[in-house]
Amino acid sequence: MDLISIIIPYYKKREHISETLNSIINQSYKNFEIIVIFDDEDQTDLKYIKELVKDKKNIKILLNSKNCGAGYSRNYGIENSKGDFIAFIDGDDYWHEDKLFKQINFMVKNKIDFSHTSYYIVDNNKKVISLRKSRNFNNFKELLSSCDVGLSTVMIRKNLLKDSSFPNITTKEDFILWLNILKKGAKLVSLNEPLTFWRKSNNSLSSNNYQKILDGYKVYRKYMRMSIPVSLYYLFLLSLNSLIK
Repeated sequence: MDLISIIIPYYKKREHISETLNSIINQSYKNFEIIVIFDDEDQTDLKYIKELVKDKKNIKILLNSKNCGAGYSRNYGIENSKGDFIAFIDGDDYWHEDKLFKQINFMVKNKIDFSHTSYYIVDNNKKVISLRKSRNFNNFKELLSSCDVGLSTVMIRKNLLKDSSFPNITTKEDFILWLNILKKGAKLVSLNEPLTFWRKSNNSLSSNNYQKILDGYKVYRKYMRMSIPVSLYYLFLLSLNSLIK
C-alpha cells in the first residue's frame, strides 16, 4: 500500500479541527501520515491540538516561528513528508470515509499523477449548500479561466512537486501551483464523486471579494507573466465563472 502524506496548515480553526482530523483518522485506507503545520504566533490552540493527537503515532505537528500563511505552511509540510502521494485538506473541511481509498486506487489503477474529486459545499452546521463537480483539465489553458479545483480534494504524486511549490500570496496560492504544474505538461484528472466537504465560512480569506479580485489579477500578471490586457481578460473570465457557480 502506498503511503499518503496529508498536509494540514492550522490557523485559528479550533471549532472544526477535531472533525477534520477525525475524518482522516477514520478513513478506510489506513496507510497515511498526517502533518499539521501550526501557523499561529498565539499558541493557545497548540495544547488542544496536541491533546487531540497525543496517542497517534502517524500524526506530527510542525511549528512555524511566526504566522507565515497557508502556502508556506504546506510547502513546509511537503518538505517533511515521507509519502509518495500528497493529499491536502484545510483545517475546517472534512472527508468521506472512503476518500483516500477511492482516490488512491483510481490513481494507481489508471496511472494518474494528479487528481481531484467533486465536493459538497456545506455551512457551519454541515448543511449541504451545493455540489461542485470535478472535471478533467488536460492542459494549462483549460484551467486558466476557472479556479474550481477544491484544494481539499487534491491528491498528487510527490515527484510532481519537486520543482514546484505554493507561492506566498494571501489567496489563490493553490490555483497558481496547479497552473504551474499543468504548464509543465501534467494533466489534472477528475474523479467525479463527491468525497470532500468544503466548509463555507463568511470570515474566511476565500470569502473576501476584494482580496480575491486582487489576488486573481496577481495570478495572471505576476505569476503567469501575462500582459495587463490579457491579465484583465482572464480576471474577467475568472470572476464571471465564479459568479455563475
